[in-house]
Amino acid sequence: MGFYNKYVLPRFLNAACGTKPIIKQREKVVPACTGRVLEVGMGSGLNLSFYDPDKVDMVFGLEPAPEMVARAKPLAEKAAFPVEFIDLPGEEIPLEDNSVDTVLLTYTLCTIPGTLAAMEGMRRVLKPGGTLLFSEHGRAPDAAVQKWQDRLNGVWGRIAGGCNINRDIPTLIEEGGFKITDMDAMYVPSTPRILGFTYWGAAQIR
Repeated sequence: MGFYNKYVLPRFLNAACGTKPIIKQREKVVPACTGRVLEVGMGSGLNLSFYDPDKVDMVFGLEPAPEMVARAKPLAEKAAFPVEFIDLPGEEIPLEDNSVDTVLLTYTLCTIPGTLAAMEGMRRVLKPGGTLLFSEHGRAPDAAVQKWQDRLNGVWGRIAGGCNINRDIPTLIEEGGFKITDMDAMYVPSTPRILGFTYWGAAQIR
């Protein structure tokens, strides 16, 4: 692991994922989590303050980057519910079948290399009737923006730890075996359009 990935990237990602417009998006989905929650891509723990402790029993935080876990742990220790960290990639979820009530995805699908394998794992651990909640940036609806997303995707990925800016989020969720039951989308304010088109909502197992 180079200097950039170990020392610079965690600070960069924490800042990029913690801007006011992105925090507003987190506030729209995280409070809806209930029961036992699997948060895929916990990062530096930016969602922890938005969980409703009256509705959440515990949170499993799946995060493979030790630098991000180190940032998240102090926040987890202050949480009003247990937080258990899982230091594996998103494609590997070491939980039992039908063992969580909610799966939470916030700005995670853009980075997971094997998205379909990861979605299969989420579907496996989610209880029947459970909910997948998401807020993800991805492919914009405008052709001009799409063109620049495709042009800059590789460069941005090298800067931002493998983040993709042109993934079709609804298609990934649907192809992963989920049915989207509620979804909104918009360009997040004060964010470059190639980075800021965001989808958020809920889905259930097909």
